Amino acid sequence: MLLSLSIQYYQSCSSFLHKFMLLTYYSPQVFGEGIVTIGSIFVLTAISLFETQAYETKEGVWKQMSKAEFKEKLTPLQYKVAQEEGTEPAFRNEYWDNKEPGIYVDIISGEPLFSSLDKFDSGTGWPSFTRPLVKENIVEKVDKSLFMTRTEIRSKQADSHLGHLFDDGPEPTGLRYCMNSAVLRFISAKDLEKEGYGEFKILFEASR
Repeated sequence: MLLSLSIQYYQSCSSFLHKFMLLTYYSPQVFGEGIVTIGSIFVLTAISLFETQAYETKEGVWKQMSKAEFKEKLTPLQYKVAQEEGTEPAFRNEYWDNKEPGIYVDIISGEPLFSSLDKFDSGTGWPSFTRPLVKENIVEKVDKSLFMTRTEIRSKQADSHLGHLFDDGPEPTGLRYCMNSAVLRFISAKDLEKEGYGEFKILFEASR
């Protein structure tokens, strides 16, 4: 009984902290700079006390797969991009011009990566974002291929190659996360609850 109550308390605290962090991140004007600063310190301190858990998708907790399982689950293009650091054609991909409100998750693990609230038209022909939705799900690596040094972006859980990060983006970050549609799955804002991402609904309600 005590264990059950402890788990429920942990889950409710985690949910509250996550929603508070999302709101202060995307809507600082609602709270004011002082409260945001204090709130951010509180959130970061509290989060450090909790264990990091695997992200649960609608299908359940994602786990690492073998190469054979990857090939069975993905299309040839998805596999080439996600597992072999390939690049899909510009302007001939699914999400480069998508303007519908919602979030983008990893095609393999389902971990949330980017939001339409941070998407912009970079003119490159690939979906571009000024910042990640959940920074903890993004991994940066040095890429020295093609006789240049770039910052590669990968997903944390699935270790999918997502694209590259550039410093020529618009305000407020000045960054451009140039991603491949092939490794993303779009979840419409109206379907977030149904797809198991209900915690992010508050972002789109606050932006109306």
